[in-house]
Amino acid sequence: MVRALHRELTGGPPFRADMSALGKWGSWETRTEAKIPAPADIARRLGITEGDLCVRTAYEFLTDNKPVYLSTSWEPYSITAGTFVVLPEGGPHAGIGVVRRMAEIGITVDRVVEQPEPRKATAEEAGLLGVPQAVLVTHIRRTYYSDDGRAVETADIVVPAALCEIVYEAATSP
Repeated sequence: MVRALHRELTGGPPFRADMSALGKWGSWETRTEAKIPAPADIARRLGITEGDLCVRTAYEFLTDNKPVYLSTSWEPYSITAGTFVVLPEGGPHAGIGVVRRMAEIGITVDRVVEQPEPRKATAEEAGLLGVPQAVLVTHIRRTYYSDDGRAVETADIVVPAALCEIVYEAATSP
């Protein structure tokens, strides 16, 4: 799993390309809920007020139909409300990723911050991933920012340590 902002700008989903390179089929299942009040920690990460409405999408990423990692994404509803990109996995731009979806409504995402930390899987995570409870995972707190400094999405990504190698790629600018 390679983590790099520029990969979101490619033609297809990076996860699917990564799996294809390994000779595997990458897919995902999602569940989206709109107008969910932001809990305190999510509001803090998004720079909004606790209780402000968000769109929350839970993802289960699969390789050859077996779960390999989880992600729960939160977007401020005020950014996408009334647009055709309000649902990350619905409409004409479904599944193209945060960076490209935001570009469709005139928002340029130019920065991503990811904070990885090791921890044990929760009972719910272990059940979804089909691994023993308390297995080691990498929990990544990711936030995308627009060129005006506004957070447009934050996510909690959970990757079992034994299933994936996480590599960060950073570009330098002249």
